[in-house]
Amino acid sequence: MLVIKLRKGENINSAVKRMKRKVRNTRLIQEIRGRKHFVKPSALKRKAKLKAEYKQEWLRKNEDYV
Repeated sequence: MLVIKLRKGENINSAVKRMKRKVRNTRLIQEIRGRKHFVKPSALKRKAKLKAEYKQEWLRKNEDYV
């Protein structure tokens, strides 16, 4: 659970901004969305492998830009 304490003299808008940044950095929303439906471990591995292959191919084709 994320805890955001309001600092002394801090504006509520800046505290909300800190909370949003903390949620984004901890990838909390992505984890919640990922737990909505069960995905088999083999499907996760297959997806990760395809992503890695795509990334390697992209890096090979665009090595001038990297």
